Amino acid sequence: MKSPRERIIEITFNLFAKQGYNSTGINQIISEAEVAKASFYLHFKSKEDLCVEFLNVRHEYWFNELHTFSAQSKDLHSKVINAFDFLIYMNEKESFRGCSFLNILSEIPMDNIKILKVIRSHKSDLRNYFLELIQDETLSDHVYMLFESSIIESQLFKSNELIEKSKKIVNNLIP
Repeated sequence: MKSPRERIIEITFNLFAKQGYNSTGINQIISEAEVAKASFYLHFKSKEDLCVEFLNVRHEYWFNELHTFSAQSKDLHSKVINAFDFLIYMNEKESFRGCSFLNILSEIPMDNIKILKVIRSHKSDLRNYFLELIQDETLSDHVYMLFESSIIESQLFKSNELIEKSKKIVNNLIP
């Protein structure tokens, strides 16, 4: 049996994906995770703290999945294309849920520095992922922007079409 903390985080993943951050209440999380209110507050002082932990866990999970998925790629070109294939894989795995970080960003006020800091850190790490691969800041930023727009568009239209088009663009950008 999972610990109360693990159950809280697991339920949070499901509820934030299904209902969004603002529509998910602490009492619902406590009820569905089958934990006592005191147990919830032992692990998380607030919903905001839970959200920060959720995003940190999501960040680690997402990058581990990306690295595992792209481990088979040997050259620069295939690693970058494989990153876009990873989006298709995640869309199929998670039913076009989109980016958890951008989903929450759309729901929080811009003065919520605690959550915003985690979102910015995730996006910086993703941007740096492409920079480390490509070693050209302008080109890597271009690829990063294609990648981000592919996430948003595929979520909106429940389609991998733009990801496939982005791959064609990347094929022309990277030798």
